[in-house]
Amino acid sequence: MSIQQNLNHIKETLPEQVTLVAVSKTKPVSDLQEAYDAGQRIFGENKIQEMAEKHEILPKDIEWHMIGHVQRNKVKYMAPFVSLIHGVENEKLLIEINKQAAKHNRVIDCLLQIKIAKEDSKFGMTEAEAFDILQSPSFSELKNINIVGVMGMATFTENESQIKTEFTQLKTIFNTLKAHHKFPTQFKTISMGMSGDYQLAVACGSTMVRIGSSIFGVRNY
Repeated sequence: MSIQQNLNHIKETLPEQVTLVAVSKTKPVSDLQEAYDAGQRIFGENKIQEMAEKHEILPKDIEWHMIGHVQRNKVKYMAPFVSLIHGVENEKLLIEINKQAAKHNRVIDCLLQIKIAKEDSKFGMTEAEAFDILQSPSFSELKNINIVGVMGMATFTENESQIKTEFTQLKTIFNTLKAHHKFPTQFKTISMGMSGDYQLAVACGSTMVRIGSSIFGVRNY
């Protein structure tokens, strides 16, 4: 199937309230343009430099999401244009995003990345660490970021019941953090679910799915 057909098929399976992020990392600009021409406007990349290069070339009404691990020294390269940063895993990174956003007179939306997987290779903070950030006096001074929800990645396993447990855990953590957020109406995003498990993620409460290979085919490394 073509990229357009893949997109249409996935959109038909998603509830209206769930946002689709087309994960375009390693894919050529021509593939992104094809998805854009089919109506897709939100793209996710995991390397800041690659995202910045694609941003230069592609239409300017695209929403760029940074979905990968973020190094603090590279935040400045995406601060002028990034719409949402999924992988915020500590307060130092939040402070850097705030600093770089202020230079461009922007407010950048961020998700707190929660570690729900049982794998050491996955990044993220604990529920307690996320709670402490939202309650800390220093956080309330960060005027150029907006924490709008959480992100998590399940363990890479065939065990569906384990994945479901981890997704359910993230939804529970989201509910707890939302109840203690200063602006609970802003706290609305649960980014969980990828090509292999997005339908289970949606059933567990996801509001945003990150899908790559099911749209663009197997990744090029």
